[in-house]
Parts: sequence; structure tokens; C-alpha cells
Amino acid sequence: MPPHATILLSRSDVQKLLSMEAAIAAVEAAFTAHGEGRALMPPKVYLELDAYHGDLRAMPAYVDGAAGVKWVNSHPENPARFDLPSVMGMYILSDPATALPLAVMDATLLTAVRTGAAAAIASKHLSARAPRTVGFVGCGVQARTLLEAHRAVYGDTFEVLCADVSEHAARVFAEEARGRVVSLEEASGADVVNASTPARAPVVKRAWVKDGAHVNAIGADAHGKQELEPAILVDGRVVIDDWEQATHSGEVNVPLETGELRREQIHATLGEVLAGKRPGREGARITVFDSTGLAVQDVALARVVHAAAREQGLGTSFDFFR
Repeated sequence: MPPHATILLSRSDVQKLLSMEAAIAAVEAAFTAHGEGRALMPPKVYLELDAYHGDLRAMPAYVDGAAGVKWVNSHPENPARFDLPSVMGMYILSDPATALPLAVMDATLLTAVRTGAAAAIASKHLSARAPRTVGFVGCGVQARTLLEAHRAVYGDTFEVLCADVSEHAARVFAEEARGRVVSLEEASGADVVNASTPARAPVVKRAWVKDGAHVNAIGADAHGKQELEPAILVDGRVVIDDWEQATHSGEVNVPLETGELRREQIHATLGEVLAGKRPGREGARITVFDSTGLAVQDVALARVVHAAAREQGLGTSFDFFR
């Protein structure tokens, strides 16, 4: 491969090159670097496209010698109107020393994998013990990588509880996961709860979540979104991924605006917990991880994919500047 070539990697290439185990290791290291102040990550930039019922987001970052940017969208009407995914992403990985683009790759799968990895890392560090049950509130694409990541951490030792507003989606996921279709209430009562819906009003009620449970709030990734009844946050120990992003667009954004949650009630970032700056779980309180998705996670995975592509000779070589 020419020394100044850029490697182009499709979704299928990324799928071949990135294992969940490698993703979890890379994301955990990225969170730790973020918690220790060793990463550069400007706030996520939103380009609101109201006329098209969607938005585009730019997410640059630098961590541990790797730099890059993700360009990703959210267009909920895409599947029905255009037969396209609602979320599509592209990642540009650059050499920080020269700015040469090392790789341009699909980031749709990258996003799903790093999001699943982040949730499983939070479960690992914030749960009281290995779960006997893991509930899924929302059984779409993201649920698949959430399940894969939790199995990578805990093995195939827990029962999978599947709930979705679409009974068909819940049934299909339950068959794939060797799990069981249940009510929202039962899924929310699991030892670990993964909520990954596009909800703008709470779908998980406080009365359903048992004391000592851990909740991964994944779906809220834009201003005005929320999945959890605010009492869950008030009663629990809340860990966010990033102060700027979470307070603007994470699970905490709505209750902070309404005054149902105060900023000082947010315990820490996950990076601070991993870096040993703040304790993780203490006692039998609910723990909540508010995941908005960090650019440092993306660049960490993009570097893993690029290194594997060079090692295995996968992808298409391209020179943008000739």
C-alpha cells in the first residue's frame, strides 16, 4: 500500500475488522483518558435541518495519538420515506502529525458498537454484581450491540427480557437473543436495564425499577429527549459520559431544565469513575449511566479498525491528493 494512501473501508469491512472485545478495551481506555484530562474533545456540533426532519452532527476528537471526526445524522423518517437507515455515519481518521487522512470508513456500525461497549463498561463498573436478568426497553438495532457487549463482559449467564412498543420488534429480538418477550414493566425491573428508544416522554417508571438496579439510558441524544421518569435520577446515583453533552442532550437534559433534577445531584462522569477520581457504586441505590456518545469513543475504535485493516490488507487504497 502506498505510504500516503487513504484506506476506504465499507460497513462490511468494519464488521470483519472490529470485535466487541477489542471495542470494549478501546472504549474503556478512551473513557479513562477523558477522565484523566488526556483527551481533546470539542462539544458535538449540531446542524439542525428542521425542513428535512433531521439533523447532522460533527464530532471531532483526539486521544492517545489518534485524531479524527465523525459526520453522522439522525433522520427518523428515512426508513419509511426513503428506504434508508435513520442513522448513517462516516469517519475520517487523520494522522495528527501531518493531517493525512489515514482512513475513511463507515461509522454507522462503529457508532452502534461503541455505544453498546460504553453501556457494558458502565454496567461492569456500576452494577452491584453480575446480573441475573438484563432488560431491553427498545428492541431495535442498538439493542443488538448492547446485548453483544453485555455478553462480552458477563458471558451468556443472564436472562434477556425484551420489551418494545412494536410487538413484532420485541419478538424478533427475543428470538435472536434467546430471550423472552415481556412487558415494559418487567423489562424495567431487571438487574440491568438498557433503554434505547427515541422517546420524548418517560417510558421507564420509577415504580418499576428496583433498588440496587443499574440503568443504561441510551436513547436521549438530543435536546428534549428523555426515557426515564425523573424520580429514577433523583433516587439514583447518576453518572454521565460528558458534562457538556449530557446536560444539553442526554437523559438529564429535561429534568435539569424543569428543575426536577439539580446539577449537583449528578455524581460524576464515567471517565472520572474509571480514573479513580470518583467512586462507582456505593450501597443499594439505583445507578444510572447517561450515555450521549463521545467522540473519543469513535476515534479510539477508528484507530483499532485502521490498524487491523493495515495488518490484514483489507479495504481499498485511494489517494485523495493526486
